[in-house]
Amino acid sequence: MIQTILQTLLLIANTISIASFGLDKFNSKRRGHRIAESRLLLLSFFGPFGGLGGMLIFRHKTRKIKFLLVPIFAIIQTVFLIWYFYPALSILNISN
Repeated sequence: MIQTILQTLLLIANTISIASFGLDKFNSKRRGHRIAESRLLLLSFFGPFGGLGGMLIFRHKTRKIKFLLVPIFAIIQTVFLIWYFYPALSILNISN
């Protein structure tokens, strides 16, 4: 039950993250309302795969140094997910 909720939340966070990068790129070309970089980074913290996908697909914010945090967020979330969903495979198995 909790795993299903967590998976749903991660899917939603990553979807919002990639959509935000796409919307910001669209608005940057149209001179529309932009999404703050701090908000994009926050969304990428919770949905790093969507943020990384948005950066690569839309070629957006790829030259900004602070957006090098997005792949780091993805690595951190991957380690967490391995630890949570597959504790037998985890190098951080602290339950023993």
